[in-house]
Amino acid sequence: MDKESLLRLVDSLHRDKEIAKEVVFQGIEAALTTAARKHFKAHEMVSIQIDRTTGEILAKEGDRTIDPSELGRITAQTAKQVIIQKIREAERDVIYDDFVSRKGSIVSGTVQRFEGSAIIVNLGKTEGVLQRSEQIDGEHYNMNERVRAIVFDVKKIGSRVRILLSRTHPDFVRRLFELEVPEIAENTIEIKALAREPGHRTKISVASSDANVDCVGACVGVRGSRIKNIVDELNGEKIDIIRWSDEPEVLLPNALKPAEVSGIIVSADNQVATIVVPNDQLSLAIGKRGQNVRLASRLTSWDIDIITESEFEERQKTSADGLTEVVESSKKPADNVASKTAEAAEQLQPGGEKEEVA
Repeated sequence: MDKESLLRLVDSLHRDKEIAKEVVFQGIEAALTTAARKHFKAHEMVSIQIDRTTGEILAKEGDRTIDPSELGRITAQTAKQVIIQKIREAERDVIYDDFVSRKGSIVSGTVQRFEGSAIIVNLGKTEGVLQRSEQIDGEHYNMNERVRAIVFDVKKIGSRVRILLSRTHPDFVRRLFELEVPEIAENTIEIKALAREPGHRTKISVASSDANVDCVGACVGVRGSRIKNIVDELNGEKIDIIRWSDEPEVLLPNALKPAEVSGIIVSADNQVATIVVPNDQLSLAIGKRGQNVRLASRLTSWDIDIITESEFEERQKTSADGLTEVVESSKKPADNVASKTAEAAEQLQPGGEKEEVA
């Protein structure tokens, strides 16, 4: 390969593969050095350097300068294979570094093929894998269909990079809100907590740092335009937007919406809250298969016990009855003491001496 062709190769790899020129030069030097050492059966004496400006190859065996033409056709073929390997490794490193920096962010691609239940997504320069466990229940995909997901893990496997995608991760919903709600991206509104059961329901609590910005209204959008886009992306998954509060007496009832709450008893020592709801609100507060109370508990980090007003009254009555029994039993020892004192008084004679009892 002449000097001009070598420089064109380096420049082409730099532009097409986004590999740094220095990395390409080092790869070619390493490949030629390996091939030359095999050709001359020398281990440490052969060294090859390439001029970065002119592309001229300088090869030496000890103090002797080697003409590159001495390396021969077989050596050139060996060098070519090593160069290809080095370029693939460099390309892998570029892709790995790129997607590691995008870990946790949303990427978009098209369905390229199916491998069992997994979907291989074309991301442009590489592929991503959407495992069955990371797909939302009920979703079906077709070839060349557009898919959005977050990058939740990136791994090096041999000469390849494995990019794992997810549509079920809670951060997928978080990133969708950041895309749809400018106030969140600008940090005017903060997402304080998020709990999700993919394909069914998500609860997200938000707070505003600007008194003039309604955090819930901004997330919903005009006539629900913003939240609608997110729900459509999640194929109809229900989303409850909750106003955050540092006071559990305010936060917990908000988290249990759409159910109404008539009373709350909190125990801050063990993060347990007893929530009282009207009799006809119990099933709504618990939700289908306990989903509503389960998500509320995860969102607030409180253990939640839900009871109806009737149950609460019954517990109060039971507690009052128990207290009455305790009070009555506490009176009995005093009565006994009074009785014995009376008996002793009767045994005293007018002179103040105690009568002998046989």
